[in-house]
Amino acid sequence: MFKWSGKIMKRISGVVLSLSILTGLSYSVAPLTSTADAATFAKGADVGWLSEMESYNWAFYNDAGVKQDALQILKDHGMNSIRLRVWVNPAKNFSNKADVIKQAVRAKKMGFRIMIDFHYSDVWADPAHQTKPKDWSSKDFNGLMKAVYDHTYDVLTALKAQGVTPEWVQVGNETNNGMLWEEGRASANMKNFAWLINSGYDATKAVNSSTKVIVHLSNGYDNSLYRWMFDGLKANGAKYDVIGMSLYPEKNNWQTLNQQTLTNMNDMVARYGKEVMVCEVGMDASDPATSKAFLTDILNKTRSVSGGKGLGVFYWEPQSYGTWYEYTKGAFDAKGKVTIALDAFLN
Repeated sequence: MFKWSGKIMKRISGVVLSLSILTGLSYSVAPLTSTADAATFAKGADVGWLSEMESYNWAFYNDAGVKQDALQILKDHGMNSIRLRVWVNPAKNFSNKADVIKQAVRAKKMGFRIMIDFHYSDVWADPAHQTKPKDWSSKDFNGLMKAVYDHTYDVLTALKAQGVTPEWVQVGNETNNGMLWEEGRASANMKNFAWLINSGYDATKAVNSSTKVIVHLSNGYDNSLYRWMFDGLKANGAKYDVIGMSLYPEKNNWQTLNQQTLTNMNDMVARYGKEVMVCEVGMDASDPATSKAFLTDILNKTRSVSGGKGLGVFYWEPQSYGTWYEYTKGAFDAKGKVTIALDAFLN
């Protein structure tokens, strides 16, 4: 069973770091007006755990307390997009190619737009973990570039054969310091990381030229991190369409972090001419009212990004609840009933 210590500690360390530098800063709530087109703005959820939860007969309940398909509950709360992660060869038969195809077909049939998130690992990839797939461990750098291309092309081609063409593809997950360590560690060799991104980009565009490629980092409020990364990628010829962000604040600092994230999003648009997206958000499930306020604000702020270049917001695993993998930032209560947090997506 996967232990959540790495991901949780990453969130906690990010919050501690932010609190140490935020003294004296003020914040404001984004206006309800928007420059983003409401018809194209993505309101989404990452539900990579859903098929595993269903296999163990976890149930989901709507606002009325009636058992219902989790995807239908999300749709009824205004969500129009689904994000699915892909691992290369995971220990369990979840989040592999076959599982992702099954879930993507299901989501598309329900009218959802699709994002595919390539971790390029057999397990979780995040700022603290970017472990190469076991089958790729002996490859040299050229071999890794080919493996990224082939894996990306294979999954997307298989999806296309089943009638699913993702609107967005993430080339790596929370790649704050690159991916496929050590060869792709950005702080050691930014050029290598840029070339790995280009391998994924080229494979994505070979399957469908209109799919938007995302480079995704965590801590969306950290402008210095984003400038370091995307200055480096620009200097090394990286190709991508969208800058993706994660944001997991606490109830005592979400206003400040939301404002910093908006400032960072606008800076990314101005500095690099790219669109931006909040690919992951979450907040402690024990305070759904505050979570709703946080979500309403980050949705409004993303819509307000200059030039209409804020593409959307995705909640990470909102359907998780109770003791599921010890994850506490879902949007369902301890008995599996959706909370008011997700009402934020109804606007």
